[in-house]
Amino acid sequence: MSDIVITREDGPQKGRYVARIEGIPAEGEIEFTYPRPGIISANHTRVPEAMGGRGVAGALLNFMLEDARKTGFKIVPVCPYVRGQYAKHPEWSDLFTTKPGEDP
Repeated sequence: MSDIVITREDGPQKGRYVARIEGIPAEGEIEFTYPRPGIISANHTRVPEAMGGRGVAGALLNFMLEDARKTGFKIVPVCPYVRGQYAKHPEWSDLFTTKPGEDP
């Protein structure tokens, strides 16, 4: 089993965290936008069926959280997956713009 490789792709108004697994011609992603300086809005998590059951969504979220810690931005949890995981992990509250379980 190959490792999940995650990268960040940035554009002027939006970007994404991208997960790739060697030998699988598909990509998982968390899409985000920049609503204001120091804030990203995690809008959508997508993991294709070919990558299912490998922990890709969790790896993407963990990468985004670590990026937030290193870079110092806050996350708006618009994506239902991100919001749901955050509700289970209130210890992440310093990285988010809302309280755990609260709608953005």
